[in-house]
Amino acid sequence: MKVESGFSGGTTKNPSYKDVCTGTTGHAEVCNIYYDTSKISYDELLAAFWQCHNPTELNRQGNDVGTQYRSVIFYHNEKQKQLAGQYKKKLTDEKVFDKPVVTEISPFASFYKAEDYHQNYYNQNGSESYCQFVVKPKVEKFQKVFKDKLKH
Repeated sequence: MKVESGFSGGTTKNPSYKDVCTGTTGHAEVCNIYYDTSKISYDELLAAFWQCHNPTELNRQGNDVGTQYRSVIFYHNEKQKQLAGQYKKKLTDEKVFDKPVVTEISPFASFYKAEDYHQNYYNQNGSESYCQFVVKPKVEKFQKVFKDKLKH
């Protein structure tokens, strides 16, 4: 598995982090995930996605506000679109969250890799306050829920 931090969903070609932070590029901050279906399924990736962030906040995640922080799944084929939509519908129908799920499910068009200092950000900056108060609880929740999928 390989994960890259970057940007997708906008109109600006080759945006920088600074560009995306203006909120004018149309891009969202995203992860591009390359995975082996013999080790993890798309359903399992969707489960991780829905578990590890708040899909009810429109254009924000915690204190980070703007369209670049929207909850979005970019699908690569009709099967992914269908599965993501089914998952979203189930969460909505079962009222898993107190507020409506606002996650976009949009076709993938392009991905722009973020600058090197954004790659493996938590591993490189885990002691910083943002990582301790925002990222660490999400990582710990992920590790607890998906411990059987993690490398040891």
